[in-house]
Amino acid sequence: MNLNTIHNVYFIGIGGIGMSAIARYFKASGKQVSGYDKTQTDITTSLEGLGIAVHFEDAIVNIEDQYLNPESTVVVYTPAVPKSHSELRYFKDHGFKVLKRSEILGLITEHTFCLAVAGTHGKTTTTSILGHLLNECDIELTAFLGGISENYNSNLILNGDQVSVVEADEFDRSFLTLSPDMACITSMDADHLDIYGDASELIKTFADFSKKLKPNGKLFVKNGLPLKGITYGIEDDADYSAQNIRIENGVYVFDVKTPETVLKDFRFNLPGRHNLSNALVALAMSLEYGVSASKLAKALTSYLGVKRRFTYQIKTDELVFIDDYAHHPEEINAVRQAVREMYPNDKVVAVFQPHLFSRTKDFTEEFAKSLSQFDEVILLDIYPARELPIEGVTSEWLLSLIENDNKKLVSKAALVDTIKQSEAKIVLTIGAGDIGAEVSKIKKGLLNED
Repeated sequence: MNLNTIHNVYFIGIGGIGMSAIARYFKASGKQVSGYDKTQTDITTSLEGLGIAVHFEDAIVNIEDQYLNPESTVVVYTPAVPKSHSELRYFKDHGFKVLKRSEILGLITEHTFCLAVAGTHGKTTTTSILGHLLNECDIELTAFLGGISENYNSNLILNGDQVSVVEADEFDRSFLTLSPDMACITSMDADHLDIYGDASELIKTFADFSKKLKPNGKLFVKNGLPLKGITYGIEDDADYSAQNIRIENGVYVFDVKTPETVLKDFRFNLPGRHNLSNALVALAMSLEYGVSASKLAKALTSYLGVKRRFTYQIKTDELVFIDDYAHHPEEINAVRQAVREMYPNDKVVAVFQPHLFSRTKDFTEEFAKSLSQFDEVILLDIYPARELPIEGVTSEWLLSLIENDNKKLVSKAALVDTIKQSEAKIVLTIGAGDIGAEVSKIKKGLLNED
């Protein structure tokens, strides 16, 4: 399909973090853009500020007439939208070009030099580091991010069309629609078992993705994963390895061992070995693309992170409040490592909102083990997202398995007061649901600004 012949792009689920980046891209490209989402958010408000019409009721009458012509309109939807959605059914039944988000990404990127970031954890941070590095080094690129970059206050970096940087999402096997020139795989921990059934099928699909590379493409693989490629790792024998790691004034300083040499004294502001690993593979991909090490070193120092990825909300000598998107046991472990590395002697209260009934069911024991490592645990009810409840799968059940004497389940209404009662110096909110909407309330409460 030739996107140049399309004048109108309609999005079903336009407020999603990945969907909204593509909506911004098409708006900037001169297309007419509109869409539906089920709830109004900061993202939908920002889209409306760009002149993109958004409505919040699933009804054909809300769609502007110009988007009802199948000859000039392409429809993009997220797999999170149910098949029963009336707008989605209408477009499919009336001969429109209806594409998943990943399919439209494949079309946008097919004539660019595409760098894709895959993995069950680390995609968004790695993609945003890679996009920032290349942008700062004057590469003409477009980067589609799965989070809001602190550097650009956006999930889109738009600075040309020679190179594209994208997240390759394993959910619903979406990444199999891409054919990148370079790709990395950061992790392959079991997840999305409602889609894959078991971990072996997930691993097989990552292997299928690795075969989607263009001829002579380069695959970067976290050292230890069961795939062949250019390896990277932390203080190990990988092709690219972070070595001589130290912390100076709260900043990582490290050397990069490449297949040919050792590059000295890179500086990186984000805490946590998982983030250091993400930075390393972004550097490796950039070096293999041909960017100079000296330019990359300078660019890395200015990287500020992604909102809701170990984001400091309060940082004083008496109180620290950190918010993070972690929603898988391994991600929670990584966040805990980062907190402990920065604050080894301080008490930590973790506020966690489980995301999806299926994920909670599949990893209950792992969640309990991860959360048990904190000094205090506050649980919220499970955020269902696209799912219906599963009998017996509740936050009460998860709470009962957490081996921590200081634990409780609370409502959102009681959350701020419960946190304020804690004696912990470090407050950590984690989860991928709507706990992010509580962050500003918690911050005001902790600062006594109510």
